[in-house]
Amino acid sequence: MTSRKEQLEYFNQLLDIMEDLRAKCPWDKVQTLETLRPLTLEETYELSDAIIANDLQEIKKEIGDVLLHLVFYSKIGSEENAFDIGEVVKSLNEKLIFRHPHIYGDVEVKNEEEVKQNWEKLKLKEGNKSVLGGVPKSLPSLIKAFRMQDKVKGIGFEFHNPEDAWKKVEEELEEFHAETELEKKEQELGDVFFSLINYARMNGLNPDSALEKTNNKFLKRFQLMENLALEKNLKLQNLSLDEMDELWEEAKKGE
Repeated sequence: MTSRKEQLEYFNQLLDIMEDLRAKCPWDKVQTLETLRPLTLEETYELSDAIIANDLQEIKKEIGDVLLHLVFYSKIGSEENAFDIGEVVKSLNEKLIFRHPHIYGDVEVKNEEEVKQNWEKLKLKEGNKSVLGGVPKSLPSLIKAFRMQDKVKGIGFEFHNPEDAWKKVEEELEEFHAETELEKKEQELGDVFFSLINYARMNGLNPDSALEKTNNKFLKRFQLMENLALEKNLKLQNLSLDEMDELWEEAKKGE
């Protein structure tokens, strides 16, 4: 591990490298906030993949990639006389101190939940007109639902317990099954997903992580099933569902 002094030296070196790249590299010279945006999203998802895989070395690498983008945005901001990395960090420090009065002030909290409630109340004091105002519109739908539910919980808009939340899931499922018109059935399906995400959240589960782990499990198992079919000189598209199910169960045992 590095010392605080080394950390500052390495970060200072990163800022020097960013200066060089922006001045001398043909690719870096022409980048803008807009051109970097999709690349930043890609790097963020790569970091997410590494976290789900619990690959610490890959996490370290991907954090570096994301950090580079943040420094890059700050460099562009300084060129436009809008902000620089120092102002970014200063603003962040001030926000963290303001939103943690239980650390930097005289507010007392009993647990994590009270910290989150204070956080949302302080955000409203900062000028946010809505508790949900800080939820990015471009978030994937599943993550957005989770974040909205978590934020309104901060002001007490929450079921009393997970059991009540599950009753809501059952209620929405009944409405989904009862609906016959396609457009309305889609709306009811959305309600099912939303209520199920809420139930998962109340049980301390992250539905996005859970779904992604299932996606990865399905991917590996299906590809193993494809390999088993090749070994048996079979083509999946020529098999019945029962025959594919047999291969699927064999793939499960081989994991």
